[in-house]
Amino acid sequence: MADPMISQSTQSKLNIAASTTPRHHHHLHLENPTPSPSSSKHVNRLINSNHYISPSRPIYSDRFIPCRSSSNFALFNISFPQPSATAGISPGCGGKEDNPSAYAALLRNALFGPQTPDKKDWGAGAAGQNIFRYKMETRQSLHSLSPFGFDDMSDLGVSNVAIKTPRKVSRSPYKVLDAPALQDDFYLNLVDWSSHNVLAVGLGNCVYLWNACSSKVTKLCDLGNDDGVCSVGWAHRGTHLAIGTSNGKVQIWDASRCKRIRTMEGHRLRVGALAWSSSMLSSGSRDKSILQRDIRAREDFVSKLSGHKSEVCGLKWSYDNRELASGGNDNRLFVWNQHSSQPVLKYCDHTAAVKAIAWSPHLHGLLASGGGTADRCIRFWNTTTNSHLSCIDTGSQVCNLVWSKNVNELVSTHGYSQNQIILWRYPTMSKLATLTGHTFRVLYLAISPDGQTIVTGAGDETLRFWSVFPSPKSQNTDSEIGASSLGRTTIR
Repeated sequence: MADPMISQSTQSKLNIAASTTPRHHHHLHLENPTPSPSSSKHVNRLINSNHYISPSRPIYSDRFIPCRSSSNFALFNISFPQPSATAGISPGCGGKEDNPSAYAALLRNALFGPQTPDKKDWGAGAAGQNIFRYKMETRQSLHSLSPFGFDDMSDLGVSNVAIKTPRKVSRSPYKVLDAPALQDDFYLNLVDWSSHNVLAVGLGNCVYLWNACSSKVTKLCDLGNDDGVCSVGWAHRGTHLAIGTSNGKVQIWDASRCKRIRTMEGHRLRVGALAWSSSMLSSGSRDKSILQRDIRAREDFVSKLSGHKSEVCGLKWSYDNRELASGGNDNRLFVWNQHSSQPVLKYCDHTAAVKAIAWSPHLHGLLASGGGTADRCIRFWNTTTNSHLSCIDTGSQVCNLVWSKNVNELVSTHGYSQNQIILWRYPTMSKLATLTGHTFRVLYLAISPDGQTIVTGAGDETLRFWSVFPSPKSQNTDSEIGASSLGRTTIR
């Protein structure tokens, strides 16, 4: 009877071997075979094929043996003893750094932490533990991914700094006011926000005041049917409001008493631009001139600035009150000092009217200007070095510019053809947000006294309030700025 440990295929091979053996081996008994050394070697190879490694043929197996050496067992809240500094180093290796087991131990500790078990520890310590118990993995810092495995980057002289997340800006206005008869005229400036949180708006031949704290609306004045409001501008401090008229006059009103203080003449045509500097008031007109007025003096104006070849539509004093920037329909941007009657700097790079002008509150001498429909560009200038810094094409008419006093960002409003409001980060000029909602050119822009809110006006006869800038104390927070729409009221 054949040996039960020998398979049928093996038995057949033995029969073949017996039949081909020389005749002096014919006494071989299959019941109790005594194979030759070569046959014995062949049989051992067949029986122990799992342990035989062919030098010329790779061995393939259909059995999957999982490798858990790359698993992070700390995720399942399994605690293991702290491995020694020489973990993974066999006694016969002498602790050399180029030992493979030593390298594997160091790499495992660097990638998964010192609490990751070694292969020899897989069964130790897991008893009584629920390996699939859910554990919320804590958020790791970028430093935890370091291949050097430093838990405290202070070892490298690097401080742990929190990653600043982008600030969220609400894409919807939190308040909308109806403003009937708000003119769709690029060259006018009909909206301004006072330091006392009162908004002045020129509607037709009237000026209305809207108190942002109480939402109270007050009619300040009515110029009559033969005159109209072309510009409004608050003094930096106090309650004085200047009003430029279509008849070329400038009126000064005390808004707290709703009383006109004086009327100053000097221009022959409409006054579309106003700018305050302490007690000095500058007015720009369609008659191409700029008049400097001291409201304390008896004269209507103390000096006249000439240089523009067309209507003056933009005026802004620098924050230190030393430089006056003016823009005109002649595509020119001029800079004047306190005592000049001619521009000290002339910039002629724009190819359309320059109404949008803004001085940076963060860097002395940094001036931004925007061009009209044929230009569409925002340009930056250093008036200290008289140099052109940069230019960006916005794709549409630039109507207004204003800098944030809390962060190094600015807002531009646009007309043809997209009617959008864009929040920019300076100096990269990356877009932080694009706000839409107006159906006409966004011709008017003012910023609140706290520097967080802007109001925009357009020919669609609406004023929209947007929360776009952070407060000085919350610059590093990522909380969303703004709120949902609070309704719609009418200025009248």
